[in-house]
Amino acid sequence: MVDTGTNWLVEHGIGETRALLIENGEIVAAKLRWPGEISAGNRLFAKLTSKAAGRKRGTATLETGQEVLVDQLPPEATEGVQIGVRITRAPIAERGRLKRAQGRCFMVGSQPFDDAQTAAEEPRTKDLFVLGDSVSQFEMGDWEEVWHSASSGTIAFTGGEILCSVTPAMTVIDIDGDLAPRDLALAAVPAIAKALRWFDIGGNIGIDFPTLEAKADRRAVDEALEQALANWSHERTSMNGFGFVQIVARLEGPSLLHRFAASRTALCARYAIRVAERATGAGITLLRIHPALKAKIKDDWITDVERRTGRPLQIETDPGLALEAPHAQVVST
Repeated sequence: MVDTGTNWLVEHGIGETRALLIENGEIVAAKLRWPGEISAGNRLFAKLTSKAAGRKRGTATLETGQEVLVDQLPPEATEGVQIGVRITRAPIAERGRLKRAQGRCFMVGSQPFDDAQTAAEEPRTKDLFVLGDSVSQFEMGDWEEVWHSASSGTIAFTGGEILCSVTPAMTVIDIDGDLAPRDLALAAVPAIAKALRWFDIGGNIGIDFPTLEAKADRRAVDEALEQALANWSHERTSMNGFGFVQIVARLEGPSLLHRFAASRTALCARYAIRVAERATGAGITLLRIHPALKAKIKDDWITDVERRTGRPLQIETDPGLALEAPHAQVVST
C-alpha cells in the first residue's frame, strides 16, 4: 500500500515515531509506530507450539510469550521446533480482545527454505521508518491535523462529513450531509480517499453511501472512487442498490482509528509529551493535562523532553481538560 519510491518524512518522537507523506504541500498519508512493537516485515524466531496434522498453518510463541498465527509451514516444521517467522500483520488490539500477529515461516531450525510467495509479499512498508527522511519536527499543524481527525474519526467536506468507526469485522465509513444523495455521495469521495491514507486503514472496509436508485448515479460514484483510489492498492465491489461499497486492502497493523479505539489514553499521553516538546521559550515547561494521562507518562519521557528542550518539565493536572487537549507553555523562573 506504500510506494517505497515516494518520499516520507519521519519524526522520531518521544514514545512514538510518526511518518507523513507530503506532496505539493499537502498531507497525503500518515503512519505511526510505538517502540518495541511487532511490525510487519520483522523477522523473528519462535517455537512452533501447535500445528494441525496435514496443514500448513499453526501457532508459534515468541520469546516474549506473544503468539503468532503462522502459515506456509513446511512438512518438516513439527510441534516444538524453532522456526523463523516473517511478520505479515502486527497484532491489533480491539475492545475486549487482541488479534494475534500473523506471519509466514521462512526457516525451520537453522535451515532456511525457498518460499517464493513469502518473498513476493515482503511488505513495502517494512523500512519506511528507516528509509524516510528524518526531521526533528514536522511543520506546525501537520501532524496535529491528522491526529485530531483520527481522534474524532471525522473528515468534513463541503456539504457534509464522513464518520469512520472500527468494528471487529471491518472499518465502517458513514456519510452525512444535507446535499442531494447523488451530490452528497460524489462530494464524499475525496474525503474517503483522504481518510483511508491519513488513518492508515486496511483490511475490510465498508462505505455506506446514500441510497442511489439510478444505476447511472451508482456508476458515477464507482468511477469517482476508481479515480480517487487509483494509486492505492485495493480491491473493491461496485456500489449495490443500498449504497454499500466494500473495499479490501492489505492490513499490516493497527490503523490510527484502532489505536484510538483501544488505546486512547496512551495515545493522548504521547501527544501531550509532544505538545510539551514543541513549546518555545526560556524557563520551565508547564504542561497541563487531564489527570488520566499522568499515569501513562513515563519517567524516561520526561527525561527525554528535558534533554531535548533544555528546560525542566513540570506537569499539572486539570480535570476540566479533555484527554485530547493538553496545554503547554514556558514560564519564566
